[in-house]
Amino acid sequence: MFARYAHAPNALGYCGPPLGATLRDGSVDEVREAATKFSGAWPYLRVLAQMTGISDPLDYRLVESYWLGGGVGANLDPGEFFDALLAIIGPQAGQYWSHLTPDLADEAAGNHCFHVFGVYPWTRFLGSGMDEQPLSVLDNCRIAWGTVLSRDNNNVEVMCQGLAWDGQSLKLSEPSARVLDVWADGYGAVPDVAVNDEVAIHWGRLCGRLRPDQLEALADSTTRQLHVTNQRLARV
Repeated sequence: MFARYAHAPNALGYCGPPLGATLRDGSVDEVREAATKFSGAWPYLRVLAQMTGISDPLDYRLVESYWLGGGVGANLDPGEFFDALLAIIGPQAGQYWSHLTPDLADEAAGNHCFHVFGVYPWTRFLGSGMDEQPLSVLDNCRIAWGTVLSRDNNNVEVMCQGLAWDGQSLKLSEPSARVLDVWADGYGAVPDVAVNDEVAIHWGRLCGRLRPDQLEALADSTTRQLHVTNQRLARV
């Protein structure tokens, strides 16, 4: 699961070190080694492991909770999680990440959605008059979800929501149809995707099917993160 969800941003050069085909073709041991080099996801998995008592940071339960929200990490204390996370990423972040202060603890959660909207700096660029790029990055980097309407060979049409900014707050748009590739550079995370499947989307690529409980967790974690992030943006 780690490899499927991390593959798109890594292949596009946005996240993690240059790994070539490791995430798509590597052995379990190779993927494990690669995961430790992700300066974003790996610290979350380490802290989730510490706080839940699950020894393996790549245990499916932790990986699922990180990418989608919910699950074993859902009830961790936000302040405690943020303190533990900051102890790892703070020394790496340096002066360019000066926004990583205790004030951010109220937004904290042990999942990717918090990383996108809280830890990454892109929400701080909204309202500058040049909102298109930060909004696009936020929308692509978050894990989105949708329902497959049709499949035509290597393409699927998916009904999903985008991220919208009205000048004051972030929200999800009305659902609309979007065409996505089943395969990208010879790799398909869900090669047998079919009509009516609920799917996860990362950087414009399919990264997995979603069970009903996973879909609910992802929607809930996204709604929660947008709410607390909008509260911060309103104070700026």
